[in-house]
Amino acid sequence: MRRSFSVLLAAAFFACGLGLLGSSIPGDKQTTNLEEAPSRTYLGFDRNQYPGDAALASLRQTFFFCGYWLNVPPGESSNTWKGKREVLTSSGFGFLVLFNGRLFRELKSLSNARTLGAHDGAVAVEAAKQEGFRAETVIFLDQEEGGRMLPVQRAYVHAWIDAVNASGYRAGVYCSGIPASEAGGATIITANDLRDNADRRKIVFLVYNDSCPPSPGCAFPRNPPSPQQSGIPFAAVWQFAQSPRRLDITASCPSNYRADGNCYAPLLKSAEGVNIDLDSADSPDPSSGRY
Repeated sequence: MRRSFSVLLAAAFFACGLGLLGSSIPGDKQTTNLEEAPSRTYLGFDRNQYPGDAALASLRQTFFFCGYWLNVPPGESSNTWKGKREVLTSSGFGFLVLFNGRLFRELKSLSNARTLGAHDGAVAVEAAKQEGFRAETVIFLDQEEGGRMLPVQRAYVHAWIDAVNASGYRAGVYCSGIPASEAGGATIITANDLRDNADRRKIVFLVYNDSCPPSPGCAFPRNPPSPQQSGIPFAAVWQFAQSPRRLDITASCPSNYRADGNCYAPLLKSAEGVNIDLDSADSPDPSSGRY
């Protein structure tokens, strides 16, 4: 879910990126019964490229839900997730429905940002309908820059949220849960900045924080850490690992990433190349997209 996961300074746009983490040990066995797991938190994955139909059965043995892109993911030239909702539903997955948003450089003025936000919100809703996601599904706006939002950035995001919420779907945002440095030694967390300036808008938060602690790194615990353990108490979903790892952020993490810096899905041969980001959620279907 990312173009770049570097934490930017205050002038940068808030970040949100996706893809889930995999095991650092080939053939690592997962014994959790996903249908009857007693945990109140649930493990999921996301990645920019669809992993392939043949991998779904193995992935489902470890993960409750997966990211699902409605448009072309960051850094990709096409959307390989398109048309895959039915096979994923029949395989038992819940969903983390994602829409790739605009970068700061694409926003030319306040009026332009509002126009683009409203347009992109409508596009996201139409794509969700075409993919079979019903009203009340949460669609998460992915942003690829972190720090305090500038006025044009906030205008874009607010217009997108308003368009999605007005349609009968629910708006979410994937953004940074990591403190970013500002002038004078202050710090800002994108998720807090967005929530504090939401003007009563209803927003579901998917935050990333892959620093250790609080992240366990590239790990697949039976009881994954809750989204609130990310450091953001209002988070509904937490992305706690990314592929490839960010060395400046994950230096204190356990040595459970592969040598190439990626986190790979367990129960799959590493040659299959399913590197992922890892997410935890309060629900096995964070976007309420199964039905």
